[in-house]
Amino acid sequence: MPDTGFELPDGRARIGWWVFVLALAAAAAFVAYSFVGMVVLGVFGYYATRPIYQRLKPVIGSDGIAAWLTLLTVLLPVAAILFFAGFQLFQQVQQSLGNTAGTLALLENYLGVGTLPAGQRQTLAQLIQDPGQVVSNPRQTLQRVLQTGMRVVSAAISTVLLLGLSVTLSYFLLKNDEELSDGLRQLFGGGDTTAYAYAAAVDEDIESVFFGNFLFVVVMAVIAAAVYWGTNLVAPPELQIPMVFVLAFLTGVASLVPIVVGKVIYLPVVAYLGFQAVRLGGNQLPLVGGLLVVYFLVLDILPQTFIQPYITGRQLDMVVMMFAYLLGPTLFGWYGFFLLPILFVLMLEVVRIVLPELVHGESLTPTVSMGESVGADPQSTRAESLDGDAAESGDE
Repeated sequence: MPDTGFELPDGRARIGWWVFVLALAAAAAFVAYSFVGMVVLGVFGYYATRPIYQRLKPVIGSDGIAAWLTLLTVLLPVAAILFFAGFQLFQQVQQSLGNTAGTLALLENYLGVGTLPAGQRQTLAQLIQDPGQVVSNPRQTLQRVLQTGMRVVSAAISTVLLLGLSVTLSYFLLKNDEELSDGLRQLFGGGDTTAYAYAAAVDEDIESVFFGNFLFVVVMAVIAAAVYWGTNLVAPPELQIPMVFVLAFLTGVASLVPIVVGKVIYLPVVAYLGFQAVRLGGNQLPLVGGLLVVYFLVLDILPQTFIQPYITGRQLDMVVMMFAYLLGPTLFGWYGFFLLPILFVLMLEVVRIVLPELVHGESLTPTVSMGESVGADPQSTRAESLDGDAAESGDE
């Protein structure tokens, strides 16, 4: 190769490349920080559906089709439940409150109307209360309606865009799961390195948390729906539970939090039934007491004692995960519900695999040095990954 005069000594060239790589890493970190909600939601979708994808892929034979089918199979029912729950909630608020305040409050919660200026919020409230005013002052009303509508539509489009990009990210991670794993293994210097053992343990723990909890929410929502529906079968018309599917979905989500489980949902339901029973003269209070016992056993004791340990299998300390789920939204906003558990797993595996050797000044090893009973075993996780790669190479 001819001498061009631009060659640098190897040491200086490596420094230059490191500076360039670090600059790109900083840019990537800034982009991830700017769209952190989309990123963590996409990562959640990936880990929550990966076990299903891994079972569908051998049957279908195509990475892309298996990834899309997995996401459609999981997300379409979830989206349908959410829209149905929102529709039921909207109807219930209108029936219960029957005024502008209730409708406007619902719009604030779900369409971002709370961010509107005071004048535009007042215009929206007036339109809800008296739509006929458009005829009396069409020009001014139309201008305000357009301004308000643009804000509401913008908030709705932003939400749809966020969900769409998150699903696309989940699809990309599912479709390229093996390539990403192989790339990390090569980057870390092989499957026997400490870095790869750490990454494998983190990967296994995050899947355990997200997929196990997602499955647990679905199971508990189905059980809660059956319990509330059964209540409406045996109870008189005056003690019917409204919004069964909405309450069932909320009970499933609340069941994620240890100790709390479904109490925050079924206790208000029992209080509502008790209030209705008192209004009817108190003859139905024994029925309400019996329902409280059933709810306590089925929606409280059953999930904590049997369902959650059976579904999630090896699980992290659920008390610590409770703090992650409760403090995450407080620290970071809505996406903290997914972000803080990820950060917790990252910190936990550093303590288990890396920190003891660093503190004692010993050589790093790809084994767990402390807390063997907590979290994933990186040795078995790496062995399963290597065996799977070997089997696929043999098939080819």
